[in-house]
Amino acid sequence: MSSQKTPPNPAYPNGLAGILEQMNERRTPLGFAKGETLPPLDCDLAELAKQRVTVPDEHSRKTSDNARKTWEIAKELEGHNALLHLNGLLIAHLRKRSQPVHTADLFLRLWTEHSDLLLREMDLRWKVSSLTTFGDHGKTPTQRSTGLALSTLFGTMKLYESERLFSGREADRPFTLDGRAAGPLPLQMDAFSLTDGGLDVNMIGRLWDEAQGDPVIQPLAHDLLQQLIDDPRTVFRRLHRLRARKLRRIEENSAPEAEIGVRLPVSTLPTKTPKWGVVCTTNAPLRDVARFVAHHLDIGAAHIYVYLDTPDPEVSALLEAHPHVTLTVCDATYWKKAGKNRPDAHQLRQTYNATRALRDATEQVDWLGHIDTDEFILSTKKLSTLLKSVPADMAGARLYPAEALAVRKAGETPKHFKLRTTAEGVPTTAVTDIYPTFGSYLRGGFLSHLAGKVFARTGLGNVRLAIHRLRVKGEDVLNTHELGGAYVGHVHAPDWDSFVAKLDFRQTKGSYRVKSDDALKNIGHLLQYLRDEEGEDGLRAFFDELCADSEDLRARLRRHGLLLTPKFDPDAAVARVFGKARIG
Repeated sequence: MSSQKTPPNPAYPNGLAGILEQMNERRTPLGFAKGETLPPLDCDLAELAKQRVTVPDEHSRKTSDNARKTWEIAKELEGHNALLHLNGLLIAHLRKRSQPVHTADLFLRLWTEHSDLLLREMDLRWKVSSLTTFGDHGKTPTQRSTGLALSTLFGTMKLYESERLFSGREADRPFTLDGRAAGPLPLQMDAFSLTDGGLDVNMIGRLWDEAQGDPVIQPLAHDLLQQLIDDPRTVFRRLHRLRARKLRRIEENSAPEAEIGVRLPVSTLPTKTPKWGVVCTTNAPLRDVARFVAHHLDIGAAHIYVYLDTPDPEVSALLEAHPHVTLTVCDATYWKKAGKNRPDAHQLRQTYNATRALRDATEQVDWLGHIDTDEFILSTKKLSTLLKSVPADMAGARLYPAEALAVRKAGETPKHFKLRTTAEGVPTTAVTDIYPTFGSYLRGGFLSHLAGKVFARTGLGNVRLAIHRLRVKGEDVLNTHELGGAYVGHVHAPDWDSFVAKLDFRQTKGSYRVKSDDALKNIGHLLQYLRDEEGEDGLRAFFDELCADSEDLRARLRRHGLLLTPKFDPDAAVARVFGKARIG
């Protein structure tokens, strides 16, 4: 009898007996109808590889468990190579307690003769399922050990990555160094050492070497291990980034969030004055889209790429025939043609569309900026002139933001913008001098982002033009030049009514949402407190001090050199570009 006591609240109250019982409940063999069977071991796989999956008549799935599973897999893999369907059906049978005697041999023959085709066309989920099947039914010790080890690795990853979703952090965002808890790990394990731990490389390297011992499982195992180390959203990449941060902190005494990334090679470019454009994804009303497009065409944009997040006939009517605008309606047909489901998060849709535009814009522009319809390029010189001065080895150019001061009446155009208090040369006391009550809650004195937006050179290859950054293989591109003399004018809260109307969305999904690693003293917590405790009066006091255009605020900004009064009249640009009658 074991002397170890059962924990008071075990994850599995019935212990291992209960685990095994629950596991075996789902292992009942798939029955066949009379005359029904799997393809024979010597079936013509080459001929089958020429066929595509079609879905049988729905009535057929009622004839047997095998027919039901055949129909379900066909429904999922419709249009794919027929060998993928056979692979899935064999896996389904091999997961049960018993199956036709030749099932495992046919599965192994399939992977022996057609691994190239299967790896080329199969998605990751089915690849992992195939590895699991090797672990259960492999013919050699290497097939079974490699399959079982990798199946366990990917299963464990699925569990902890699913739990990690509840932290509120995206999968490519590592935790902060200073957020580490002090409690022990389970099972008396020692924590992994960020600076010199080798568990990760030893585990991946041993699996790679183990797979090399069998020519049948090697292609599948190596394919999945390669994808594992290439994916920027795994614990291995997050640990790599944490290690880099910690080493940099040790060596340079840097901040916890020290910038890391890669330098992207840039080909030698001609010295001509470059052409530039902007891309946005929007569901803004017609007037806002017209102002955005007209302003940028008016100041010299060679081309504008507009992606309508939802169809809008009025916007389409205005823009679809314009020679310097490419309009794309992101409806169900668009996403189906893209071969992916419409991402739930608007940030992911923005990044996907901007990256697509960057890839397609090579013939029309030399530089492409990713901005929103409430953002306007403000420049003291022609933007093309400023971009011409960017060093040839720089892949991107960053424009820092200027935030519009709010007007008194909705529909008016802002005249003044404020600059961030975190700019070089601005004293640290400026934020509380300018915003005495609420300044300490805001980074840089801004309601919205401080990072600004990036223009990227076209023709860089497989890069992502994200919302605030240029990225390649999950890493930030470091050779990005700070573009002086130009700003992204952000009309974030143009008036009180607009600020209030967008508050709920911004608190739940936008720039005011509280993230898991946010300090208690930040704008998200502050706005929630003001809404809960002081209501509209508290929010109004906040808005008036931080946003509302007033002589006092302008004077405080001017005293620190943070007031910008540009030439900015988007309605006049609309009249010049489209004519007043067209937008009503």
